[in-house]
Amino acid sequence: MAGASDNARFYIEQSVPELQELLRKKIFTKDEINSIAKKRSTFEHKVNARGSTASDYARYVEYETNLDTLRRTRAKRLGIQSTSYSGQRRIFLVLDRATRKCHGDTALWLQYLTFARKQKANKRVAQIITNMLRLHPTSPDLWIYAANYAWDERADITETRGYMQRGLRFCSHSKHLWTEYLKLELIYLAKISARRRVLGLGSKASEKDQVRDDEGSSGDVITLPLSTMDDLVLGPLIDTTHPKTSDGNIELAPALTGAIPIAIFNAAMKKCPVDPAFGAQLFDCVAKFRELDCVERVLQHIVHFLMTAKPTDAASLTRFIHQPVVGAGAASTLLPRALMEVLNRFDSAMQHITSLNDRLEQDRVRAAVCQYTIPWIAIYLKYPALDLDIRAVLTTLLKTAWNHCLHTLKSRDATLSEGMIGLLEVLHQGGYKDLVQPGVASALMIWPDEPRLLALDRRNATLELPQ
Repeated sequence: MAGASDNARFYIEQSVPELQELLRKKIFTKDEINSIAKKRSTFEHKVNARGSTASDYARYVEYETNLDTLRRTRAKRLGIQSTSYSGQRRIFLVLDRATRKCHGDTALWLQYLTFARKQKANKRVAQIITNMLRLHPTSPDLWIYAANYAWDERADITETRGYMQRGLRFCSHSKHLWTEYLKLELIYLAKISARRRVLGLGSKASEKDQVRDDEGSSGDVITLPLSTMDDLVLGPLIDTTHPKTSDGNIELAPALTGAIPIAIFNAAMKKCPVDPAFGAQLFDCVAKFRELDCVERVLQHIVHFLMTAKPTDAASLTRFIHQPVVGAGAASTLLPRALMEVLNRFDSAMQHITSLNDRLEQDRVRAAVCQYTIPWIAIYLKYPALDLDIRAVLTTLLKTAWNHCLHTLKSRDATLSEGMIGLLEVLHQGGYKDLVQPGVASALMIWPDEPRLLALDRRNATLELPQ
């Protein structure tokens, strides 16, 4: 078996014809060629040694990349069209050797993929992904990366779905992978819905609109979901051809009525049982796609599951309260009825909390519910043209929720009150001096040296009550 020095000499000798050509075409001087050969010899002996690491290969790749950039810059300046030897080929060789020796380093694989994609070496990228996933089948991020490439670069939906579903077989307990899969299916449904509206095939636009700062959107502009491809990691995962129902109405097909997101949610809950926080995470994921007609059905299913499994958990109660107003904009005609349902659910949630035996646990759940509820109420109250009656109802609900939070602050339990400072800042921005002042006073008794509380106390002293 050849030793480290023999292997190093072998790879150095392979680069001799390349260096001779660079010298002959006067891209580099003789001294520079000697320096390149010496530098490569150092790297080769280091990476071929027994104790070499991934960082040694990374530095080698960085040097070769910089050298190739310099070569191309000088060749362009000298008017040399091309050379027989490419620096890219040498970089590929180094990266291939690196991933063979340090195959457990995922960062090295991603560096290899990034370089190959930059060079548009699609066949090599596919081969790298196959080898990478074969060695790291339990890494959710790598499956997501592979699916991202299949969609962004190849626009192959079947291949993209294959990566995601195979990833879920190996990483069935990965909450991140389940969330991304659900998000991508919803993106697909949103694009199909938008396409149908463009073609005049969809139903009338829903009255549920989003709470936005710019309420003056044009009616003839089709709004795609808030989550764009830059926010996500890959594109849609299901085929665009769905079977019609027996009566020929494709709008009633399960794929367009939320059956796929519901199926994903059910499967995720089976793999991650009794986890309301994960269920709430999936709820928030679905709630971003308010334009979809099927979102209401999906959210109702999630809330029903959470309230059945854990009716006294804070994650279940917060989504139970919030669900009626998801997608109901401040100017929507659906908002009054939705708020009535929210009030009823808020009272019901407080009753559920009182069923807990532990008084401390009651305070914790009650505080968590109110901390989630107050910020989205404040968003509606910022809308200047909000109906006065609706504003009065929301203000009452906000004050009721804050009184529960204030009770937690007065208990002087620091573990229950860590999220209260953010709520105090939200109330301060809304101009609710009568709510902020006692809250700051109680919080300062727990954290007397907290800078944010001291700043709020100073600002609140000069704050006027809202008109």
